[in-house]
Amino acid sequence: MAGEPTKPKSAGDVASTKARQDGSLPEAKPSTSEDIAAFVAKARAMSPHAAGGRGRLVFALDATMSRQPTWDMACALQADMFREAASLGSLDIRLVYYRGFNECRATGWISDSAQLARLMGRIDCQGGNTQIGKVLSEARREAVASGVRAVVFVGDAMEESVDDLCAKAGELGLLKVPVFMFQEGHDPIAEQAFREIARLTGGAWCRFDPGAAAQLRELLRAAAAYAAGGREALLRLAKTTGGAAALIGQMK
Repeated sequence: MAGEPTKPKSAGDVASTKARQDGSLPEAKPSTSEDIAAFVAKARAMSPHAAGGRGRLVFALDATMSRQPTWDMACALQADMFREAASLGSLDIRLVYYRGFNECRATGWISDSAQLARLMGRIDCQGGNTQIGKVLSEARREAVASGVRAVVFVGDAMEESVDDLCAKAGELGLLKVPVFMFQEGHDPIAEQAFREIARLTGGAWCRFDPGAAAQLRELLRAAAAYAAGGREALLRLAKTTGGAAALIGQMK
C-alpha cells in the first residue's frame, strides 16, 4: 500500500535507487514553560519560509521498548500537526522510526492524518539500540531529493558515537534543515548529544515530562506551524490558540 514503511538508505546508498519496500511493518526533571517557550522562540527566529507554502516534515521516533508510552501518545497527537498546518498552508509528513535489531524504516510522504495514524497503529515497539544516525542520513537524503523544511525527533536515549552524529547533523545544517530534538526524561548523555545536534542544524532542543501529552502536543504543533508557514505561522498560531499564545507571551 502507498506509504508503507521501507528501510531508509545507508550513507553508502545515497546515490542508488529508491529503497525497496519489503511489506513488513515493523525518569525525569519536569519541563518548564520556559523550556517550551524557548523552542517556539527559536523556531520563530530561524524560519526562512513564508506563510501559505507547502511544508515537508520528517517525523522521527525512537520505537525501542522504553518508548511505547510516547509512541502511543504520538499516535494520538499526530493529527494535531495536520490540523495546525491546515490553517497555515499544508503539510506532508514522512514517518521514520527505528526499533529492534538494526531495523530502521520510513514511510512515503503522507498528507492525510488518518493514513498516518493507521500506519503508526500497526507498529509496536521492540527492544534495541538507538539508530539516530540512520534517521539523520535519511533526513539528509530526502532534503536533497525532495526538500525538507524541518526534522522532529522524539526519544530518550543515545547509544551511538556522538561525533558521527554531529558530522551528519552538520550536513543537515549546511542544507538549512533544522532538527528539533524533543527529549523525554533526563538522560545526560542523550541531552548532550541532542543539544549538539540541534545546535549544528540550527534547530532546537527541548525536554518534556515522561507521559506529558500536553507538553508534547505544544511542541509538535509548534513544529508543524514552522514547517507549514515559518515564523509568521507561529504568530498566527498565537492568535488562534490559547496555549500557543501563552507560550509566546512568556518569551523574553
